[in-house]
Amino acid sequence: MFLALVRKAALYAGLFALAAPVCAAQSTSKVNLDTSETLFSVMTALNYCGYDQDLNIPEPLRAQIRGEVGKNVQASEAAIDDANQLCRFYSDHRTGDGSRDLAQYVSLALYLGEAPAFIPKVKEADLPPDASYVLGFAPLLKNFYDKAALHQVWLRHRDQYAALVERYHQPVAKMLFDTDIYLKLPLSGYLGRQFTVYLEPMGAAGQANARNYASDYYVVLTPSESSLKIDQIRHTYLHFVLDPLAMKRSTTMKRLEPLLDVVKTSPMDESFKNDITLLVTESMVRAIEIRTLAAGKRPEPERNQDVDKAVAEGYILTRYFYDALAKFEKDPVGLRDAYPDLLYGIDLGREMKRANETQFATKASPEVLAASRPQQALLRLAEQKLSISDPAAAQKLAQQALDEKREDSGRALFILARAAIMTRDLEGARGYFERTLQVAREPKLLAWSHIYLGRIFDLQEERETALEQYRAALTAGDPSPEIKTAAERGMTQPYQPPASPQQ
Repeated sequence: MFLALVRKAALYAGLFALAAPVCAAQSTSKVNLDTSETLFSVMTALNYCGYDQDLNIPEPLRAQIRGEVGKNVQASEAAIDDANQLCRFYSDHRTGDGSRDLAQYVSLALYLGEAPAFIPKVKEADLPPDASYVLGFAPLLKNFYDKAALHQVWLRHRDQYAALVERYHQPVAKMLFDTDIYLKLPLSGYLGRQFTVYLEPMGAAGQANARNYASDYYVVLTPSESSLKIDQIRHTYLHFVLDPLAMKRSTTMKRLEPLLDVVKTSPMDESFKNDITLLVTESMVRAIEIRTLAAGKRPEPERNQDVDKAVAEGYILTRYFYDALAKFEKDPVGLRDAYPDLLYGIDLGREMKRANETQFATKASPEVLAASRPQQALLRLAEQKLSISDPAAAQKLAQQALDEKREDSGRALFILARAAIMTRDLEGARGYFERTLQVAREPKLLAWSHIYLGRIFDLQEERETALEQYRAALTAGDPSPEIKTAAERGMTQPYQPPASPQQ
Protein backbone atom coordinates (compact mmCIF):
# COMPACT_ATOMS: atom_id res chain seq x y z
CA MET A 1 0.00 0.00 0.00
CA PHE A 2 2.82 2.40 0.88
CA LEU A 3 4.57 1.79 -2.44
CA ALA A 4 1.32 2.37 -4.29
CA LEU A 5 0.84 5.70 -2.53
CA VAL A 6 4.41 6.74 -3.28
CA ARG A 7 3.96 5.83 -6.94
CA LYS A 8 0.69 7.78 -7.13
CA ALA A 9 2.30 10.83 -5.53
CA ALA A 10 5.21 10.68 -7.96
CA LEU A 11 2.89 10.44 -10.96
CA TYR A 12 0.80 13.30 -9.61
CA ALA A 13 3.83 15.54 -9.18
CA GLY A 14 5.18 14.72 -12.62
CA LEU A 15 1.88 15.17 -14.40
CA PHE A 16 1.19 18.60 -13.01
CA ALA A 17 4.55 20.37 -13.17
CA LEU A 18 4.53 24.16 -13.26
CA ALA A 19 4.90 25.96 -16.56
CA ALA A 20 7.90 28.18 -17.24
CA PRO A 21 7.93 31.26 -14.99
CA VAL A 22 7.63 33.67 -17.93
CA CYS A 23 3.83 33.58 -17.79
CA ALA A 24 1.12 33.36 -15.19
CA ALA A 25 -0.21 30.07 -16.47
CA GLN A 26 0.24 26.79 -14.73
CA SER A 27 0.34 23.87 -17.10
CA THR A 28 -0.13 20.16 -17.02
CA SER A 29 0.74 17.85 -19.86
CA LYS A 30 -2.93 17.95 -20.87
CA VAL A 31 -4.45 21.10 -19.38
CA ASN A 32 -3.35 24.72 -19.12
CA LEU A 33 -4.76 26.96 -16.40
CA ASP A 34 -4.28 30.50 -17.63
CA THR A 35 -5.42 34.11 -17.93
CA SER A 36 -5.76 36.24 -21.06
CA GLU A 37 -5.44 39.98 -21.61
CA THR A 38 -7.78 39.70 -24.59
CA LEU A 39 -10.48 38.09 -22.46
CA PHE A 40 -9.83 40.66 -19.73
CA SER A 41 -10.23 43.50 -22.25
CA VAL A 42 -13.47 42.17 -23.68
CA MET A 43 -14.97 41.45 -20.28
CA THR A 44 -13.88 44.78 -18.83
CA ALA A 45 -15.39 46.64 -21.78
CA LEU A 46 -18.67 44.78 -21.25
CA ASN A 47 -18.64 45.72 -17.58
CA TYR A 48 -18.19 49.38 -18.47
CA CYS A 49 -21.11 49.18 -20.92
CA GLY A 50 -23.57 47.74 -18.45
CA TYR A 51 -22.85 44.05 -18.03
CA ASP A 52 -23.95 43.88 -14.39
CA GLN A 53 -24.94 40.22 -13.94
CA ASP A 54 -24.34 39.13 -10.33
CA LEU A 55 -22.77 42.48 -9.51
CA ASN A 56 -24.53 42.28 -6.14
CA ILE A 57 -22.21 39.40 -5.18
CA PRO A 58 -19.13 41.02 -3.62
CA GLU A 59 -16.02 40.61 -5.77
CA PRO A 60 -13.44 43.22 -4.79
CA LEU A 61 -11.27 42.79 -7.88
CA ARG A 62 -14.16 43.24 -10.31
CA ALA A 63 -15.40 46.33 -8.49
CA GLN A 64 -11.91 47.80 -8.32
CA ILE A 65 -11.25 47.36 -12.05
CA ARG A 66 -14.66 48.78 -12.98
CA GLY A 67 -13.89 51.86 -10.89
CA GLU A 68 -10.45 52.40 -12.43
CA VAL A 69 -11.72 52.06 -15.99
CA GLY A 70 -14.63 54.41 -15.34
CA LYS A 71 -12.23 57.03 -14.00
CA ASN A 72 -9.93 56.64 -17.04
CA VAL A 73 -12.81 57.13 -19.46
CA GLN A 74 -14.18 60.21 -17.72
CA ALA A 75 -10.76 61.86 -17.87
CA SER A 76 -10.87 62.27 -21.65
CA GLU A 77 -13.47 63.49 -24.13
CA ALA A 78 -11.99 61.18 -26.78
CA ALA A 79 -12.30 58.24 -24.40
CA ILE A 80 -15.93 59.12 -23.71
CA ASP A 81 -16.71 59.23 -27.45
CA ASP A 82 -15.07 55.83 -28.08
CA ALA A 83 -16.77 54.36 -25.03
CA ASN A 84 -20.16 55.61 -26.23
CA GLN A 85 -19.69 53.96 -29.63
CA LEU A 86 -18.68 50.70 -27.98
CA CYS A 87 -21.62 50.77 -25.60
CA ARG A 88 -24.12 51.54 -28.36
CA PHE A 89 -22.93 48.42 -30.15
CA TYR A 90 -23.29 46.38 -26.95
CA SER A 91 -26.78 47.76 -26.35
CA ASP A 92 -27.87 47.04 -29.94
CA HIS A 93 -26.72 43.42 -29.68
CA ARG A 94 -28.24 42.50 -26.32
CA THR A 95 -30.47 39.43 -26.32
CA GLY A 96 -32.36 39.95 -23.07
CA ASP A 97 -30.50 37.04 -21.47
CA GLY A 98 -27.40 38.07 -19.51
CA SER A 99 -25.74 34.66 -19.80
CA ARG A 100 -26.30 34.55 -23.54
CA ASP A 101 -25.04 38.12 -23.92
CA LEU A 102 -21.83 37.09 -22.20
CA ALA A 103 -21.50 33.83 -24.13
CA GLN A 104 -21.35 35.50 -27.54
CA TYR A 105 -18.55 37.81 -26.43
CA VAL A 106 -16.62 34.93 -24.85
CA SER A 107 -16.81 33.19 -28.22
CA LEU A 108 -15.50 36.32 -29.91
CA ALA A 109 -12.69 36.81 -27.39
CA LEU A 110 -11.38 33.28 -27.93
CA TYR A 111 -11.06 34.04 -31.64
CA LEU A 112 -9.41 37.45 -31.28
CA GLY A 113 -5.65 37.91 -31.39
CA GLU A 114 -3.60 39.71 -28.80
CA ALA A 115 -4.10 43.30 -27.66
CA PRO A 116 -3.97 46.00 -28.84
CA ALA A 117 -4.88 44.92 -32.39
CA PHE A 118 -7.55 42.30 -31.51
CA ILE A 119 -7.38 40.94 -35.08
CA PRO A 120 -9.54 37.82 -35.60
CA LYS A 121 -7.43 34.69 -35.93
CA VAL A 122 -9.67 33.19 -38.62
CA LYS A 123 -11.75 34.41 -41.54
CA GLU A 124 -15.17 35.77 -40.70
CA ALA A 125 -16.80 32.81 -42.45
CA ASP A 126 -15.04 30.47 -40.03
CA LEU A 127 -16.23 32.22 -36.87
CA PRO A 128 -18.93 30.64 -34.70
CA PRO A 129 -22.32 32.21 -35.45
CA ASP A 130 -22.55 33.94 -32.06
CA ALA A 131 -19.05 35.42 -32.42
CA SER A 132 -19.78 36.52 -35.98
CA TYR A 133 -22.88 38.35 -34.73
CA VAL A 134 -20.75 40.62 -32.50
CA LEU A 135 -17.60 40.80 -34.68
CA GLY A 136 -18.10 44.56 -35.08
CA PHE A 137 -17.20 44.86 -31.40
CA ALA A 138 -13.51 44.17 -32.15
CA PRO A 139 -12.51 47.44 -33.89
CA LEU A 140 -14.47 49.44 -31.31
CA LEU A 141 -12.67 47.54 -28.55
CA LYS A 142 -9.33 48.48 -30.07
CA ASN A 143 -10.13 52.19 -29.71
CA PHE A 144 -11.58 51.74 -26.21
CA TYR A 145 -8.53 49.72 -25.11
CA ASP A 146 -6.26 52.61 -26.01
CA LYS A 147 -8.33 55.51 -24.69
CA ALA A 148 -9.37 53.78 -21.44
CA ALA A 149 -5.77 52.65 -20.77
CA LEU A 150 -6.84 49.02 -20.34
CA HIS A 151 -3.29 47.75 -20.70
CA GLN A 152 -2.16 49.76 -17.71
CA VAL A 153 -5.11 48.44 -15.70
CA TRP A 154 -4.23 44.89 -16.76
CA LEU A 155 -0.59 45.30 -15.69
CA ARG A 156 -1.68 46.77 -12.36
CA HIS A 157 -3.76 43.69 -11.54
CA ARG A 158 -1.81 40.96 -13.29
CA ASP A 159 -0.36 39.64 -10.05
CA GLN A 160 -3.89 39.18 -8.69
CA TYR A 161 -4.81 37.22 -11.81
CA ALA A 162 -1.70 35.09 -11.39
CA ALA A 163 -2.70 34.44 -7.79
CA LEU A 164 -6.03 33.03 -9.01
CA VAL A 165 -4.17 30.58 -11.23
CA GLU A 166 -1.96 29.56 -8.33
CA ARG A 167 -4.94 29.12 -6.00
CA TYR A 168 -6.95 26.85 -8.29
CA HIS A 169 -4.13 24.85 -9.82
CA GLN A 170 -4.28 22.14 -7.16
CA PRO A 171 -8.01 21.27 -7.35
CA VAL A 172 -7.92 21.24 -11.17
CA ALA A 173 -4.84 19.05 -11.14
CA LYS A 174 -6.45 16.62 -8.71
CA MET A 175 -9.61 16.39 -10.80
CA LEU A 176 -7.62 15.67 -13.93
CA PHE A 177 -5.49 13.04 -12.20
CA ASP A 178 -8.48 11.27 -10.65
CA THR A 179 -10.31 11.24 -14.00
CA ASP A 180 -7.31 9.80 -15.83
CA ILE A 181 -6.86 7.14 -13.18
CA TYR A 182 -10.50 6.10 -13.47
CA LEU A 183 -10.35 5.94 -17.27
CA LYS A 184 -6.90 4.30 -17.14
CA LEU A 185 -5.49 6.83 -19.58
CA PRO A 186 -1.81 7.49 -20.34
CA LEU A 187 -0.43 10.35 -18.30
CA SER A 188 1.21 12.00 -21.31
CA GLY A 189 -0.45 14.80 -23.21
CA TYR A 190 -2.26 14.95 -26.53
CA LEU A 191 0.01 15.98 -29.37
CA GLY A 192 -1.48 18.78 -31.46
CA ARG A 193 -4.47 19.32 -29.15
CA GLN A 194 -4.99 21.65 -26.22
CA PHE A 195 -7.39 22.07 -23.32
CA THR A 196 -7.18 25.48 -21.67
CA VAL A 197 -9.04 26.80 -18.62
CA TYR A 198 -9.12 30.59 -18.44
CA LEU A 199 -9.90 32.33 -15.15
CA GLU A 200 -11.62 35.70 -15.59
CA PRO A 201 -13.07 37.47 -12.51
CA MET A 202 -14.84 40.16 -14.56
CA GLY A 203 -17.74 37.79 -15.28
CA ALA A 204 -20.73 36.82 -13.18
CA ALA A 205 -19.83 34.86 -10.07
CA GLY A 206 -19.71 31.16 -10.86
CA GLN A 207 -20.20 31.80 -14.59
CA ALA A 208 -18.77 29.08 -16.88
CA ASN A 209 -18.54 29.01 -20.66
CA ALA A 210 -17.10 25.97 -22.44
CA ARG A 211 -16.04 25.94 -26.08
CA ASN A 212 -14.78 23.31 -28.53
CA TYR A 213 -13.14 24.68 -31.65
CA ALA A 214 -11.78 21.93 -33.92
CA SER A 215 -9.32 19.98 -31.74
CA ASP A 216 -8.98 22.66 -29.06
CA TYR A 217 -11.17 22.91 -25.95
CA TYR A 218 -11.63 25.91 -23.67
CA VAL A 219 -13.41 26.70 -20.42
CA VAL A 220 -13.76 30.32 -19.30
CA LEU A 221 -14.61 30.49 -15.60
CA THR A 222 -15.32 33.18 -13.05
CA PRO A 223 -14.44 31.92 -9.54
CA SER A 224 -17.24 32.27 -7.00
CA GLU A 225 -16.56 32.80 -3.31
CA SER A 226 -13.11 31.24 -3.55
CA SER A 227 -14.48 28.16 -5.32
CA LEU A 228 -14.38 26.87 -8.86
CA LYS A 229 -16.86 24.81 -10.88
CA ILE A 230 -14.66 21.76 -11.09
CA ASP A 231 -17.57 19.64 -12.32
CA GLN A 232 -17.88 21.77 -15.45
CA ILE A 233 -14.16 21.53 -16.13
CA ARG A 234 -14.39 17.74 -15.73
CA HIS A 235 -17.35 17.62 -18.11
CA THR A 236 -15.43 19.48 -20.80
CA TYR A 237 -12.31 17.38 -20.21
CA LEU A 238 -14.34 14.20 -20.70
CA HIS A 239 -15.45 15.53 -24.08
CA PHE A 240 -11.82 16.37 -24.84
CA VAL A 241 -11.00 12.69 -24.26
CA LEU A 242 -14.07 11.06 -25.80
CA ASP A 243 -14.93 13.22 -28.83
CA PRO A 244 -11.94 12.06 -30.94
CA LEU A 245 -12.66 8.41 -30.11
CA ALA A 246 -16.25 8.79 -31.30
CA MET A 247 -15.28 10.59 -34.51
CA LYS A 248 -13.11 7.63 -35.56
CA ARG A 249 -16.05 5.19 -35.41
CA SER A 250 -18.29 6.47 -38.21
CA THR A 251 -19.40 2.98 -39.31
CA THR A 252 -20.45 1.98 -35.81
CA MET A 253 -22.15 5.32 -35.27
CA LYS A 254 -24.16 4.89 -38.46
CA ARG A 255 -25.50 1.59 -37.08
CA LEU A 256 -26.85 3.50 -34.08
CA GLU A 257 -28.47 6.33 -36.04
CA PRO A 258 -32.02 4.89 -35.72
CA LEU A 259 -31.86 6.00 -32.08
CA LEU A 260 -32.11 9.60 -33.27
CA ASP A 261 -35.65 8.96 -34.49
CA VAL A 262 -36.91 8.14 -31.00
CA VAL A 263 -35.42 11.14 -29.17
CA LYS A 264 -37.00 13.85 -31.33
CA THR A 265 -39.52 14.72 -28.60
CA SER A 266 -36.96 14.84 -25.79
CA PRO A 267 -36.05 18.23 -24.27
CA MET A 268 -32.29 18.04 -24.84
CA ASP A 269 -30.48 20.40 -27.21
CA GLU A 270 -31.24 19.91 -30.92
CA SER A 271 -27.60 19.14 -31.73
CA PHE A 272 -27.88 15.82 -29.89
CA LYS A 273 -31.00 14.90 -31.88
CA ASN A 274 -29.21 15.37 -35.20
CA ASP A 275 -25.78 13.86 -34.54
CA ILE A 276 -25.45 10.34 -33.17
CA THR A 277 -21.79 10.87 -32.22
CA LEU A 278 -22.80 13.76 -29.95
CA LEU A 279 -25.60 11.74 -28.38
CA VAL A 280 -23.39 8.70 -27.75
CA THR A 281 -20.59 10.80 -26.28
CA GLU A 282 -22.85 12.89 -24.06
CA SER A 283 -24.54 9.73 -22.74
CA MET A 284 -21.15 8.26 -21.91
CA VAL A 285 -19.92 11.47 -20.29
CA ARG A 286 -22.95 11.56 -18.02
CA ALA A 287 -22.53 7.89 -17.10
CA ILE A 288 -18.90 8.47 -16.15
CA GLU A 289 -19.85 11.52 -14.07
CA ILE A 290 -22.51 9.59 -12.17
CA ARG A 291 -20.13 6.73 -11.45
CA THR A 292 -17.25 8.97 -10.33
CA LEU A 293 -18.74 12.09 -8.71
CA ALA A 294 -18.67 11.65 -4.94
CA ALA A 295 -17.70 8.03 -5.56
CA GLY A 296 -18.38 5.84 -2.55
CA LYS A 297 -20.38 8.58 -0.81
CA ARG A 298 -23.69 8.30 -2.63
CA PRO A 299 -25.87 5.21 -2.33
CA GLU A 300 -26.70 3.26 -5.48
CA PRO A 301 -30.40 4.29 -5.48
CA GLU A 302 -29.40 7.95 -5.76
CA ARG A 303 -27.04 7.20 -8.64
CA ASN A 304 -29.76 5.26 -10.42
CA GLN A 305 -32.07 8.24 -10.05
CA ASP A 306 -29.46 10.38 -11.80
CA VAL A 307 -29.19 7.81 -14.60
CA ASP A 308 -32.97 7.78 -15.03
CA LYS A 309 -32.99 11.58 -15.11
CA ALA A 310 -30.37 11.64 -17.88
CA VAL A 311 -32.32 9.07 -19.90
CA ALA A 312 -35.54 11.07 -19.45
CA GLU A 313 -33.79 14.15 -20.80
CA GLY A 314 -32.97 12.23 -23.98
CA TYR A 315 -29.49 10.84 -23.29
CA ILE A 316 -30.86 7.35 -23.73
CA LEU A 317 -27.57 5.43 -23.70
CA THR A 318 -26.64 6.65 -20.23
CA ARG A 319 -28.09 3.51 -18.62
CA TYR A 320 -26.16 1.21 -20.97
CA PHE A 321 -22.85 2.99 -20.35
CA TYR A 322 -23.47 3.21 -16.60
CA ASP A 323 -23.84 -0.58 -16.40
CA ALA A 324 -21.01 -1.25 -18.86
CA LEU A 325 -18.62 0.96 -16.87
CA ALA A 326 -19.11 -1.27 -13.83
CA LYS A 327 -17.39 -4.04 -15.80
CA PHE A 328 -14.81 -1.62 -17.21
CA GLU A 329 -13.80 -0.63 -13.67
CA LYS A 330 -12.79 -4.23 -12.91
CA ASP A 331 -10.80 -4.71 -16.11
CA PRO A 332 -7.15 -3.58 -16.50
CA VAL A 333 -7.78 -2.39 -20.07
CA GLY A 334 -7.80 1.39 -20.48
CA LEU A 335 -10.57 3.40 -22.08
CA ARG A 336 -8.89 3.86 -25.45
CA ASP A 337 -8.61 0.11 -25.95
CA ALA A 338 -11.97 -0.64 -24.34
CA TYR A 339 -13.90 1.99 -26.30
CA PRO A 340 -14.57 -0.11 -29.45
CA ASP A 341 -15.98 -2.95 -27.34
CA LEU A 342 -18.13 -0.52 -25.36
CA LEU A 343 -19.71 0.64 -28.61
CA TYR A 344 -19.97 -2.86 -30.06
CA GLY A 345 -21.83 -4.00 -26.95
CA ILE A 346 -24.75 -1.64 -27.58
CA ASP A 347 -27.79 -3.76 -28.47
CA LEU A 348 -29.67 -1.46 -30.85
CA GLY A 349 -32.96 -3.32 -30.50
CA ARG A 350 -32.85 -3.24 -26.72
CA GLU A 351 -31.94 0.45 -26.63
CA MET A 352 -34.67 1.31 -29.14
CA LYS A 353 -37.17 -0.49 -26.93
CA ARG A 354 -35.88 1.31 -23.82
CA ALA A 355 -36.13 4.66 -25.60
CA ASN A 356 -39.65 3.99 -26.87
CA GLU A 357 -40.75 3.13 -23.33
CA THR A 358 -39.18 6.26 -21.84
CA GLN A 359 -41.40 9.12 -20.72
CA PHE A 360 -39.30 12.11 -21.66
CA ALA A 361 -39.05 15.06 -19.29
CA THR A 362 -40.45 18.48 -20.18
CA LYS A 363 -37.07 20.20 -19.88
CA ALA A 364 -33.39 19.29 -19.69
CA SER A 365 -30.58 20.59 -17.54
CA PRO A 366 -28.25 22.94 -19.45
CA GLU A 367 -25.49 21.22 -21.39
CA VAL A 368 -22.12 22.70 -20.48
CA LEU A 369 -20.76 22.29 -23.98
CA ALA A 370 -23.95 23.16 -25.89
CA ALA A 371 -22.59 26.52 -27.02
CA SER A 372 -19.17 25.11 -27.77
CA ARG A 373 -19.95 22.76 -30.58
CA PRO A 374 -17.97 23.42 -33.74
CA GLN A 375 -19.49 26.45 -35.40
CA GLN A 376 -20.57 24.51 -38.49
CA ALA A 377 -22.60 21.93 -36.58
CA LEU A 378 -25.00 21.01 -39.40
CA LEU A 379 -22.35 21.30 -42.09
CA ARG A 380 -19.88 19.22 -40.13
CA LEU A 381 -22.50 16.48 -39.92
CA ALA A 382 -23.27 16.91 -43.63
CA GLU A 383 -19.59 16.37 -44.42
CA GLN A 384 -19.69 13.17 -42.40
CA LYS A 385 -22.68 11.98 -44.41
CA LEU A 386 -20.80 12.60 -47.65
CA SER A 387 -17.82 10.64 -46.31
CA ILE A 388 -20.00 7.55 -45.79
CA SER A 389 -21.75 7.92 -49.18
CA ASP A 390 -25.07 9.24 -47.92
CA PRO A 391 -25.72 12.20 -50.25
CA ALA A 392 -29.43 12.43 -49.43
CA ALA A 393 -28.73 13.03 -45.73
CA ALA A 394 -25.90 15.44 -46.57
CA GLN A 395 -28.19 17.39 -48.87
CA LYS A 396 -30.90 17.65 -46.23
CA LEU A 397 -28.48 18.95 -43.57
CA ALA A 398 -26.74 21.40 -45.91
CA GLN A 399 -30.09 22.77 -47.11
CA GLN A 400 -31.19 23.23 -43.50
CA ALA A 401 -28.00 25.16 -42.73
CA LEU A 402 -28.57 27.29 -45.82
CA ASP A 403 -32.20 28.00 -44.93
CA GLU A 404 -31.43 28.90 -41.32
CA LYS A 405 -28.59 31.25 -42.39
CA ARG A 406 -26.60 30.38 -39.26
CA GLU A 407 -23.62 28.78 -40.96
CA ASP A 408 -21.32 29.47 -43.90
CA SER A 409 -23.61 29.63 -46.94
CA GLY A 410 -20.69 29.13 -49.32
CA ARG A 411 -19.75 25.89 -47.66
CA ALA A 412 -23.40 24.75 -47.55
CA LEU A 413 -23.72 25.31 -51.31
CA PHE A 414 -20.45 23.50 -51.93
CA ILE A 415 -21.75 20.46 -50.01
CA LEU A 416 -25.01 20.56 -51.95
CA ALA A 417 -23.02 20.59 -55.19
CA ARG A 418 -20.93 17.58 -54.17
CA ALA A 419 -24.06 15.72 -53.06
CA ALA A 420 -25.56 16.40 -56.51
CA ILE A 421 -22.46 14.96 -58.16
CA MET A 422 -22.77 11.80 -56.08
CA THR A 423 -26.33 11.37 -57.40
CA ARG A 424 -25.14 12.14 -60.97
CA ASP A 425 -27.19 15.36 -61.14
CA LEU A 426 -24.67 17.37 -63.16
CA GLU A 427 -26.98 20.29 -63.90
CA GLY A 428 -27.89 20.60 -60.23
CA ALA A 429 -24.22 20.39 -59.26
CA ARG A 430 -23.30 23.05 -61.83
CA GLY A 431 -25.90 25.42 -60.38
CA TYR A 432 -24.70 24.92 -56.82
CA PHE A 433 -21.02 25.37 -57.75
CA GLU A 434 -21.85 28.59 -59.61
CA ARG A 435 -23.76 29.87 -56.57
CA THR A 436 -20.81 28.89 -54.36
CA LEU A 437 -18.56 31.12 -56.46
CA GLN A 438 -20.98 34.01 -55.92
CA VAL A 439 -21.04 33.88 -52.10
CA ALA A 440 -17.96 31.99 -50.86
CA ARG A 441 -14.86 33.78 -49.71
CA GLU A 442 -12.65 30.87 -48.72
CA PRO A 443 -10.00 30.33 -51.45
CA LYS A 444 -10.15 26.56 -51.09
CA LEU A 445 -13.90 26.46 -51.79
CA LEU A 446 -13.50 28.83 -54.72
CA ALA A 447 -10.66 26.82 -56.25
CA TRP A 448 -12.39 23.46 -55.98
CA SER A 449 -15.66 24.91 -57.30
CA HIS A 450 -13.80 26.04 -60.42
CA ILE A 451 -12.18 22.62 -60.79
CA TYR A 452 -15.48 20.78 -60.44
CA LEU A 453 -17.11 23.15 -62.93
CA GLY A 454 -14.24 22.55 -65.34
CA ARG A 455 -14.84 18.81 -65.10
CA ILE A 456 -18.60 19.24 -65.64
CA PHE A 457 -17.99 21.38 -68.73
CA ASP A 458 -15.52 18.78 -70.01
CA LEU A 459 -18.16 16.09 -69.64
CA GLN A 460 -20.57 18.32 -71.53
CA GLU A 461 -17.93 18.79 -74.28
CA GLU A 462 -17.51 22.52 -73.63
CA ARG A 463 -13.71 22.46 -73.58
CA GLU A 464 -13.01 26.19 -73.84
CA THR A 465 -15.30 26.96 -70.92
CA ALA A 466 -13.69 24.13 -68.96
CA LEU A 467 -10.23 25.61 -69.55
CA GLU A 468 -11.42 28.97 -68.22
CA GLN A 469 -12.51 27.26 -65.00
CA TYR A 470 -9.20 25.42 -64.54
CA ARG A 471 -7.29 28.70 -65.03
CA ALA A 472 -9.55 30.43 -62.53
CA ALA A 473 -8.80 27.69 -59.99
CA LEU A 474 -5.09 28.50 -60.20
CA THR A 475 -5.75 32.17 -59.36
CA ALA A 476 -8.32 31.59 -56.59
CA GLY A 477 -5.75 32.18 -53.87
CA ASP A 478 -5.24 28.67 -52.47
CA PRO A 479 -1.66 27.42 -53.01
CA SER A 480 -2.41 23.80 -52.06
CA PRO A 481 -0.46 21.31 -54.21
CA GLU A 482 -3.54 19.16 -54.78
CA ILE A 483 -5.42 22.12 -56.28
CA LYS A 484 -2.51 23.01 -58.55
CA THR A 485 -2.20 19.39 -59.68
CA ALA A 486 -5.91 18.98 -60.36
CA ALA A 487 -6.18 22.27 -62.26
CA GLU A 488 -3.08 21.63 -64.38
CA ARG A 489 -4.25 18.11 -65.16
CA GLY A 490 -7.56 19.54 -66.35
CA MET A 491 -5.74 22.01 -68.59
CA THR A 492 -3.61 19.24 -70.09
CA GLN A 493 -6.46 16.95 -71.12
CA PRO A 494 -10.25 16.85 -70.82
CA TYR A 495 -11.59 15.26 -67.66
CA GLN A 496 -12.60 11.61 -67.83
CA PRO A 497 -14.56 10.11 -64.93
CA PRO A 498 -13.06 7.03 -63.24
CA ALA A 499 -14.39 3.60 -64.02
CA SER A 500 -16.19 3.47 -60.65
CA PRO A 501 -17.92 6.37 -58.94
CA GLN A 502 -15.46 8.42 -56.88
CA GLN A 503 -16.77 9.75 -53.60
